[in-house]
Amino acid sequence: MDSPAIATHALTRRFGQFTAVDNVTLSVAPGQFFGFLGPNGAGKSTTIKMLTGLLEPTSGKIEILGMDFATHALEAKRQIGVVPEGLALFGRLTASEYLRFVARMYGLDRDTANRRTDELLDFMNLANEPKKLVTDFSHGMQKKLALAAAVIHGPKVLFLDEPFEGVDAVAAGTLKAMLQRMIERGATIFLTSHVLEIVERLCSHVAIIHQGRLVANGSLEELRRGVAASLTGPEADEKLTLEEIFLRIVSGSPGESADEALQELSWLA
Repeated sequence: MDSPAIATHALTRRFGQFTAVDNVTLSVAPGQFFGFLGPNGAGKSTTIKMLTGLLEPTSGKIEILGMDFATHALEAKRQIGVVPEGLALFGRLTASEYLRFVARMYGLDRDTANRRTDELLDFMNLANEPKKLVTDFSHGMQKKLALAAAVIHGPKVLFLDEPFEGVDAVAAGTLKAMLQRMIERGATIFLTSHVLEIVERLCSHVAIIHQGRLVANGSLEELRRGVAASLTGPEADEKLTLEEIFLRIVSGSPGESADEALQELSWLA
């Protein structure tokens, strides 16, 4: 059996007395489009930062493509791509300068770096303003450039932290097309997003983290069956959306209605 593309064992990260990620153990198979969900502050970004080497775990173990991240960090990083929460682009470069720089840092030869840069700029519709600096790009353009930089070296594992946030429908369609192509070619994608409709459409497997602890992990159908088994009456026969699954797992209910919430806001009543 192939080694997991991503595996953690008892992964923990503390900031002083606060435990942001608490004893998380999960496994992501090669070729999976894996969604990692949770409320704000649940520990999603902290987990991705540990998985990509941006943050050292307090304790626990990480393996990427069968390599122990603690002892083979450089080899593992050569095989991964990352679109971080803050993008971390070099704003005073043009898009082509930035992509060529990233490609060379990954060890690509000059001809390959130039060819892939041109191909990615065309695919992302970023080639029409070659002298425009990255700092002058719209947020959506910067997201597309960040994804281009994350895939230019052909990573086997791709980590995406909120890649669709602030992106218009056209740009989102371009990003999704590229991600599906990577999955078809055998890459593994680890995605966090608050847009549950996109996660439901793209991901085959989902894990949910809440208050730093893993509270659900499995295929969408496994999670759907698990939640449905706890329901009674007509609800038990309905096909639950990922949003309904998420809310029941995290809060134990589908969430209070807007009318119920407004009752607490007397000044809006």
